[in-house]
Amino acid sequence: MRLAFMGTPDFAVPTLEALISAGHDIAAVYTQPPRPAGRGKKDRKSAVHLAAEQAGLEVCTPPSMKDEAAQQAFAALNLDAAVVVAYGQLLPVTVLNAPKFGCLNVHASLLPRWRGAAPIHRAIMAGDTETGVCIMQMEAGLDTGPVICRAVTPIKSVDTTASLHDTLAEQGAALINEALEGFAAGKLVPIAQAEEGVTYARKIEKSEAKIDWSLTADEIDRQVRGLFPFPGAWTDIAGERVKILSGTTYDKTGTPGTSLDDQLLIACGKGAYRVDRAQRAGKGPVKTADLLRGFPVPSGSVIG
Repeated sequence: MRLAFMGTPDFAVPTLEALISAGHDIAAVYTQPPRPAGRGKKDRKSAVHLAAEQAGLEVCTPPSMKDEAAQQAFAALNLDAAVVVAYGQLLPVTVLNAPKFGCLNVHASLLPRWRGAAPIHRAIMAGDTETGVCIMQMEAGLDTGPVICRAVTPIKSVDTTASLHDTLAEQGAALINEALEGFAAGKLVPIAQAEEGVTYARKIEKSEAKIDWSLTADEIDRQVRGLFPFPGAWTDIAGERVKILSGTTYDKTGTPGTSLDDQLLIACGKGAYRVDRAQRAGKGPVKTADLLRGFPVPSGSVIG
């Protein structure tokens, strides 16, 4: 098929690679323009941009697909379909309707649950036991289009956004060629999403990263895992902001936010949470035992 690919972050790269491996004619790759990043604030190309260049594909970086010239250039590609994975722009109807078979989106949730920007984070933080990937025919609404096919994966008690991100990225890549072939041949018919069970995965705000020790230990564990690696859950210890990277829940009780021993077992609203790995500002991630060598937190210390 003659395709355009539209995506930006690491999550989208496996799907692009799957399309290349299948031998599709990829007329153009659309991605977000290079942005200032890093300490030097130099323009940095997206992960998809770099992967497309390495594959010798034409890369387009229009600031907005709402621009009429950008829409005309897209229509002139005479596409069978466009595959969209975390592109980072809302596509106008003229773009969605330009390819023969429209635009297909790889979305990292079991729609209609977790429409929106941060489905992986929200699924973990909400305590969902499963998630997955949907290949959806795009329409004007936010992730409201009918679903062509889906795959389910369990959310394990140790999963983080980082680990689930990689699993779902590969799952989407494994589905996309089957979806394209079946949809174009009429063998896979898009099914409208259910009207009940709709939830929205709003963008993660930095204000959500501070740990509230009055929550249950299970809720805090999900917060830590859901916000790893970015932006990272954190708490105040001895006047210093410390990122909590991983931990373990315990059936212990105490005043929420109080250290129950000298090894960072912290009382929660229900249960307790043992910090296993953490990171002080300006330093690297370490195990708790290494953190405490030069940064003791005695029993009874108030955390938060």
